[in-house]
Amino acid sequence: MDIQLEKKRFSTQKLLLIGGAFLLLVLIGFVIVSSLGGSKLNVDKERISINTVENGVFQENIPVNGIVLPITTIYLDAMEGGRVEEKYVEDGAVLKKGDPILRLSNTDLELSLINQETQVYNLLTQMQISQNAARQNTINKLNQYTDVESGLIEAKRVYDLNTRLYEKGAIGRQDLIKSQNDYNYQKERMQLSKQILGQDSIAIKQENSQVQSSYARTQNALELMRRKVADLVVKAPVDGQLTSLDAEIGQSKNKGERLGQLDVLSGFKVRADIDEHYISRIYNGQTGSFNINGKPYKLTIKKVYTQVTNGRFQVDMEFGDDLPEGIRRGQTLQIRLALSDEKQALLIPKGGFFQKTGGNWIFKVSENGDTAFKADITLGSQNTEYYEVLSGLQPGDKVITSTYDNYSDVQELVLK
Repeated sequence: MDIQLEKKRFSTQKLLLIGGAFLLLVLIGFVIVSSLGGSKLNVDKERISINTVENGVFQENIPVNGIVLPITTIYLDAMEGGRVEEKYVEDGAVLKKGDPILRLSNTDLELSLINQETQVYNLLTQMQISQNAARQNTINKLNQYTDVESGLIEAKRVYDLNTRLYEKGAIGRQDLIKSQNDYNYQKERMQLSKQILGQDSIAIKQENSQVQSSYARTQNALELMRRKVADLVVKAPVDGQLTSLDAEIGQSKNKGERLGQLDVLSGFKVRADIDEHYISRIYNGQTGSFNINGKPYKLTIKKVYTQVTNGRFQVDMEFGDDLPEGIRRGQTLQIRLALSDEKQALLIPKGGFFQKTGGNWIFKVSENGDTAFKADITLGSQNTEYYEVLSGLQPGDKVITSTYDNYSDVQELVLK
């Protein structure tokens, strides 16, 4: 006997279709609710920061870190290489100009000095011998000149006498001609002797000039060698504090090698690192400020180093008339560097909300203080304390400035 089977109302395929349609409806509903933005969140007032929008004096600035340095640092290098024989002071010593710091020894340099001194002595001896020979030669020529002068006087006397005697017929014409020739000869000798003395004088002057020049060059070389040997004793070039000394007894130092540094104690400066993003906005004369023990102090940029290293560049800043008491080398300062002049602006305090909103919107508290809702805003410049508000808020508005990490997707906050 056949048994009639009851027909199933829903097949497996229909059940899957119905389930899929239901899930699709749920998803569409969630999207609609999300797009409508009607989500709310209860927030405890004690867990958030509420600040008032106010008009005030605004100056754009950035925070930078600065290190206190001496106004001038002088590096001590080995002018001549050698072995460290003696140290007169240690790190931290306060020195006067010319105070010895350490002594090096260099046998080759000291031997060169002895050779140079010997060369100068030999040259001086040769000069004396040459001068004596020239002096004797001049004396001989003067003696010859005297003889020629005497011969000329005598020849002239004889010629004058024979002229008178010839006129009186006392002597013949041959005697007169002979005395005349002798007189002319002596005159030519006299002229030649004068030329010889003149040339001798010029030669002596030229020789003396050459010898003196050679001697001066040798003396300069000797003086230079003496200074090189004197440089083996390293001395303080100025008054200051020896803040570094890299030398130990017995250690060999090469020429030009760094030995240490000397800090001039007449003042201090501050060297600050700044992000390269601001390099076009930094110039000499800009000011910065910092606080020590609750007292404000000012700094002024005196030098900008345009070389960028690891995304940062450096500036040197000098203190104003008021120098902080007890400030020390190496001390770190937190500086607010001004990028603009002071002006009146609408301000809100800086806070964690900016990380989520990018300054495009903010939670504005209602007048009764029970709720806060999203408000579109536009922010301008900023400093270490405030954002400049360009639009979207009015003086007296209250806004939430703390972080939005837990409710950045919420449209309205209910404040409890």
